[in-house]
Amino acid sequence: MLPEAAQNMEVFVLLATKEYQDIEEKVMRGERLTREDGIRLFHCHDLAWLGTMADHVRREKCGDIVYYNVNCHVNLTNICTSHCKFCAFGRDAEDKGAYAMTKAQAIAVVEDAMKDPNLAGLHVVSGLHPTWSFEDYLGIVEALHKRFPNLYMKGFTGVEITHFAQISGLSVREVLIELRDRGGLQAIAGGGAEILSDRVRGELCPHKATADEWLEVARTAHELGIKSNASMLYGHIETLEERVDHLLRLRELQDETGGFQTFICFPFLPKHTELGEHVKQTSMWDDLRTMAISRLMLDNFKNIKAYWVMLTVPVAQVALGFGANDIDGTVHKETILHDAGAKSPRALSEDNIIRIIKEAGRIPAACDCNFNICASLNERDRYEANRSGARKSGGGGAAEPRRCPGALQGQ
Repeated sequence: MLPEAAQNMEVFVLLATKEYQDIEEKVMRGERLTREDGIRLFHCHDLAWLGTMADHVRREKCGDIVYYNVNCHVNLTNICTSHCKFCAFGRDAEDKGAYAMTKAQAIAVVEDAMKDPNLAGLHVVSGLHPTWSFEDYLGIVEALHKRFPNLYMKGFTGVEITHFAQISGLSVREVLIELRDRGGLQAIAGGGAEILSDRVRGELCPHKATADEWLEVARTAHELGIKSNASMLYGHIETLEERVDHLLRLRELQDETGGFQTFICFPFLPKHTELGEHVKQTSMWDDLRTMAISRLMLDNFKNIKAYWVMLTVPVAQVALGFGANDIDGTVHKETILHDAGAKSPRALSEDNIIRIIKEAGRIPAACDCNFNICASLNERDRYEANRSGARKSGGGGAAEPRRCPGALQGQ
């Protein structure tokens, strides 16, 4: 009798055109796809086949669990020296709507979010303020960590951390150690990667971390045992080849360190941006295509995120059938992407997220920033999660989320 993968191949071959059958066979054998394969996939118009292939890889790698988190975004300041052409969040200090949080204001944001008894963690990012020192940023994060020690801390991107090193005279390693030891940093956010191309960055964001600097922050963090996320901002001036090259640079670093936890597809949102004057928003077709190809190319990433804030909730839900197994979290009053015209809600309730995941036939699992499962599963979901490769949560009863301290390892 044929092994299961070979049996499945017979089904998939019926869906593939002869032009892409060799790629399908590679995927079914578990072989790594090449740059040329990735470029060819971006020219494939059979979206259903791409989704089927990506969903097969997701099922083999992750099972049916979909991760989410009950979290609060804290955006410390929108005053920023970068002036990226794709950004609607950044302001100059004298601009209308510019702000810079104090420690007390940042704490107040989290205290408001704490009205949700299941809040598990923080996602802290910021603009590159022209007069703030590293100590200004660190002081706020340290105050948050001291005030809310039971909340996990995911903070800053490779862009901010490069900036902190430049303004402080410290090395990237020293900055990360300070953030970890004083600020309670447990993971790094995945933004700021944009497209890892000198050409693209030189045109769109020349005043912040280069591609090599962003990658070096991730490498250094991983060496210190600090996990990070990765992302790609697509749908602007990049070529399809540059999308593939971006994925390959991430895959190469993941081969080296194994420190990336999830990959996030960020479609460019053009409203209120300089670039948006002549670049239109991506289509749902492109969003789902890019999601599926990311799953196929990033064979060493366990998790692929469908970020509902940027994709919209309906597209994020469909993306769970295109390779995604992570839907992000409740967020609590998102601002950065809504400044660019995001049409999604500014927050989702946990009940809504659970419903979205279950409607897609998947098993919801609340997690912390390092994908440790925070929620008890009911008997059926615990059985299914165990079949999917996740460890049992222990205990019984209803699927009532709980805090992450003492959480189970989700990966």
